Order: sequence, then C-alpha cells, then structure tokens
Amino acid sequence: MSEQQAATSRDATSLDATSLDATSQDAASQDAASQDATSQDAASRLGTEPVSRLLLRFSIPAIAGMLVNALYNVVDRIFVGRGVNEVALGGLSLVLPLMTISMAFAMLFGIGAANMISMRLGQGRRAEAETALNHCFWILTIIGIILMAVELVFLDPILSLLGAQEGSRALEYARSYYRIILYGQVFFVLGFGFSHCTRAQGFPTVTMISMFIGAGMNLILDPIFIFGFGWGVEGAAWATIISQLASALWILAFSFSKRTVVRLRFRAFQCSLPVIFQIMAFGSAQFFLQFIMSGVQLLYNMSMGWYGAAALGVANGGDIALSGMNIVGSISMLILMPVFGINQGAQPILGYNYGAKKFDRVIKTYLGAAGAATAICTAGFIVVELLPEMLVRVFAPEGSGPLLSFTPWAMRVVMILLPLNGFQIISANVFVVTGRPKMSIILSMLRQCIVLIPCMLLFGWFWGLPGVVFSAPVADGFSLILTSWMIIRELRKLRAKR
Repeated sequence: MSEQQAATSRDATSLDATSLDATSQDAASQDAASQDATSQDAASRLGTEPVSRLLLRFSIPAIAGMLVNALYNVVDRIFVGRGVNEVALGGLSLVLPLMTISMAFAMLFGIGAANMISMRLGQGRRAEAETALNHCFWILTIIGIILMAVELVFLDPILSLLGAQEGSRALEYARSYYRIILYGQVFFVLGFGFSHCTRAQGFPTVTMISMFIGAGMNLILDPIFIFGFGWGVEGAAWATIISQLASALWILAFSFSKRTVVRLRFRAFQCSLPVIFQIMAFGSAQFFLQFIMSGVQLLYNMSMGWYGAAALGVANGGDIALSGMNIVGSISMLILMPVFGINQGAQPILGYNYGAKKFDRVIKTYLGAAGAATAICTAGFIVVELLPEMLVRVFAPEGSGPLLSFTPWAMRVVMILLPLNGFQIISANVFVVTGRPKMSIILSMLRQCIVLIPCMLLFGWFWGLPGVVFSAPVADGFSLILTSWMIIRELRKLRAKR
C-alpha cells in the first residue's frame, strides 16, 4: 500500500472514529436526557397522581419492611414462651435496654453516614460519599467489637443493674441468652447500621431483602434450635445471630458490587477525625432518642421487678410482670409497625407537595395517612379488647394463673387509647415536612419519655404495679391533647396558604 493510500485510509478511519464518537456522545446525551426526563416524571407524579394511589404505592413496601423488622423480635419471644417457659420471656425483657443501646450506636454511625452520603451525592461529591461509606464500615466494626468485649467482661455486673430482683430466674435466662447474642454483636451493628447507607444511595429494595433474609432464617432456625435441639433460650440466641450474620453478608456483598453508587474500597481508606465527627453530628439526634428509649425500658423493667411480687401475690411476681409486659410490648409493636410504614410512605408525598406549594394535596395526604393509621389502630384495639387471653396464649400456651390474669388486663389498660395513637404518629410527622423537626421530636418524646417517666415514678410510688401500667395511657392522653392542638393550628395555616 502506498503512503498516500495509507494516509487516506488513516483519514477515513479517523473520520469514522470521530463520527462514531459523536454518535456515541449524542446517544449518551439522549440517554441522560431520557433518564432526567424519567426522574422528573417520577417526581412530578408526586404532585399529580391521585393521593390514595400514591399512599398505597409508597406505604406498602415500607409496611412490609417494618413488619418484617418487628417479626424479627416477636418470633423469638413466641418460640421462647412456647418452647421454654413464661419466665424466660421476662429474661428477654431484661436485656432489651442493652440491645437498644447497641442499636443506638448503630444508628449514630449508620444514619449519620447515610445522611452524609445522600447529601454528598446530591452535591456531586462522590469521592466524599465513598469516604463516608468506608468510615462507616470500619467504625461500626470497631464499635461492635468493643461492645462485645466490654459487655462479655462485665456481663454479670451489667445484668445486676437491669431491674431483676435477687434470686430472679429471669436473670439466669437473660444471662444465657445475652452471652450468645454478644458473640454476634458485630453482625447486628454492621448489618443494621449499613442498611441505612444502602437506602441512602437509592436501593431500599436491597435493604428490604436483607430484612426478609434475616427474619426468614430466624423463623426457620428458632423452632429447630429450641424444639429440635432442645437448646432453649440459647437456641433462640444462636438463631438470632446466624440470621443477623446472613443479613449483614447480603448488605456487604451488595456494597462491594458494581451495582452500588459508592463502593467499599478497603485500600482507599484513610481514617479522618473530621469525617468521623461529621458522621456523628448527622446521626446524633437518632442516637439520643434511642438512648433515652433504653433508659425508659430499664425503668419499666425495674418497676416490674420492684412492684410485681407484691401486686401478683407470688414469689416470682417480678418475673411474671416482666413477661407479661414483654407480651404487651410485642402485640403493640405488631399493631404500630404498619402505622410507621404509612408514616414513611407519606413522607415523600407530603414533602414534595409542600415544596411545590400544593397545600390541598398536603392536607389530603395527611388526612388519608391519618385515616389509614387510625383504621389499623382501631382494628388492633378491637382484637385486643375481644381476644386478650388468646393473644397471651400465643406466647405462653401453658401460662400460669398470675400471668393469664395480669397480662390481658395490662394489655387492655396500656392500649386503651390505641385507636388515637396512629393519628398522633402521623401528625407529629407533618412538622418535619413543614420545617419544624424539633417540634416533631418533642411531640414524639412527650409520649415516650417526657410525660411517661414522671408518671411511672409517681404512680408507681403511690399505686405500685397498677400505677406503672396506667402511666402509659396517661402519657398517651397528655401527648394526644398537645398534638391535637398543634396539628389543628398547622392545618389552619395550610388552609390559609391555600
């Protein structure tokens, strides 16, 4: 081939390559434009699609995730109550404050890193989002190891502070259960904390699948270990940590894959104290709320132990009161989890329409969510009122007389204002959307600790165990009055803006 022909060939090839590059760039631009248009369409539907349809579409996945998360704990309690005995349920109640503290640390760094990741991705600073993800992994791993080591070394002194009376059989069950749970502390902290980072990148389905994996394995392994192998509460603990390991492995496998937006890269990790402090700042609010909840749970357990024996007229009355309130808490959790799912589903609809100044749709969304939540709570209330003994026997089919006498009564008292709890939860969420998250936190904490703690202490002092039980509906009533007043004012403002 001559030099001229070679040159001509090279020019032609160059032109073809240039043409191909231009075509590729055009195609990429069209794809990007198409994706932008799709995103805009998806967002715009929040402001145009019928509110009822939107609420269903956004709430159902959230409800499924919440119920699965609740079943994780409730299944353990059902199998322990049926496969061991009623006192063992009290042992699981005793360690609940410790498990809540572990969750608080997981939320401190998990939610903190998730908030930082979503913010940095929105700003186009992907490298910083990846840095936050890598810090989250190592911090959660180290925190899990530290919690495991400290609590294993000081397990007996820690358990002695949890509210059980001297000679309590529930305390022995708590020791057997929690000693094994601590071996899987890293799995729990890492899996639970990292799931928030996955959701922050736009993959809520991945997080939901991890919950299904964990809850499904727990449901399968619990009866095998408790009934098949006869391991009792230790079997429940092993089933829990194996399930948590499987859930954590699923989340981590996704975080290493190419499907994720930001990936785990061990080689690129360099510890930075400013990044750690930023993550802690982003997650401090949830950590604080969770830590307070641990204190409330501890006070509840101590009150059951102090007043249970005298009120129930049996030597192990404290253990039975603990077991009874564990059952009440489990039933309440199952009823309220769908409400929290509706709350999550309504959040983006409320936020978009408030930002778009479509206040009619904000009001419709709020009323629809509050109505659905109230319907669920009312249905749960009817079941509790009609079938309290049957619900107790799901957990303790061979329950003792004191348990079967105390627990149905306590369930009816604690849930006497249940039909209005859904309205309260949804209403508190509105203040997040309207730019007043502090008000939302205050309204939530009012029911969970600000009014509840003084009522527990005061009523317990005067009336013993019945007073502690009645403190819950009294706290509900106070917070309901304030929430109703605040939400009526807020709706008037929205109507005026309309």
